Amino acid sequence: MTSKELAKACAQKMWAQDTASQELGMVLNDVDAGEARISMRVTKTMANGHGTCHGGYIFTLADSAFAFACNTYNQVTVAQQCSVTFLAPAHVDDRLTAEAREQSRSGRSGLYDVTITNQHGDKIAEFRGNSRTTKGTILPV
Repeated sequence: MTSKELAKACAQKMWAQDTASQELGMVLNDVDAGEARISMRVTKTMANGHGTCHGGYIFTLADSAFAFACNTYNQVTVAQQCSVTFLAPAHVDDRLTAEAREQSRSGRSGLYDVTITNQHGDKIAEFRGNSRTTKGTILPV
């Protein structure tokens, strides 16, 4: 099995159980070893008191992309620490895309950067996540 095939198989298994991402209308667009791209349309129920997308939804989109990127090696991997910097507002009906890329992976620790953009390519936020591999596999070995 190639690294891309392994990444896709892991993603399919995780996606089948990820009701949080699915219920928010997220779409898993692509996955490869250490990478994932997920998109989501901002709905009116995601708007805050300023009429823009609540930051928690943007964080959740980024966190989902991070999770799929760091779980592409068939090792159960969880978030150890995450942070987000909001750069511009997202609006109702915007299509947001989170692209996660592995920066470093050594031993049980990983470092991932996620860029969130809107349908025009404008940067909405930057997210950084530290991962930690735990016991277990996603797929049977």
